[in-house]
Amino acid sequence: MSAENEELKETPEKEQGTAEEAAEDTNSEAAAEDTKEPTENEKPSDDEPSKEEKLENEVRELKDRILRNLAEFDNFRKRTAAEKSMMYSMGMADAAEKLLPVLDNFERALSSEPDKESGFYKGVEMIFKQMQTAFVSMGVEEIEAEGQVFDPNLHNAVMHIENEELGENVVSQVLQKGYKHKDRVIRPAMVQVAN
Repeated sequence: MSAENEELKETPEKEQGTAEEAAEDTNSEAAAEDTKEPTENEKPSDDEPSKEEKLENEVRELKDRILRNLAEFDNFRKRTAAEKSMMYSMGMADAAEKLLPVLDNFERALSSEPDKESGFYKGVEMIFKQMQTAFVSMGVEEIEAEGQVFDPNLHNAVMHIENEELGENVVSQVLQKGYKHKDRVIRPAMVQVAN
């Protein structure tokens, strides 16, 4: 019995020893894995940017895209404002051009009426002055011509006379008034040029 007891006592000790050895082997394998260098698949390559670098690049690209969109929008806004202004100016000039013959006819009516004190003359004169005021408020101005040096951009020469009293290329008479809206000529003045 004593030999059997000894064997029984030794068996659990042996089992304990093998369990302890197995635990030590597992710990040493885990430690070895921690110190083991990563394989090529696991290593981050030097060419490949890190996550932070990727995010920084993405943020930089998005900022650049936003700045470009803002610049494009600003250019669009400026271009649209310039187009609006130009279209307004063109519309104003076109409307004035269509009304100029009416203004000319009122002026002719005033110059042909001999009785300057009649009610008819005064009524036509009031309408003529009212139209002139409306043109001025729209920015339409009469082109100065008589006594000025001939300018082909502002004047349309239809007659030429010899007159020693006037200088060379001087407008001697205005046959039809010319008008402009800001810098745009609506209708050049029809003139007679001396010398």
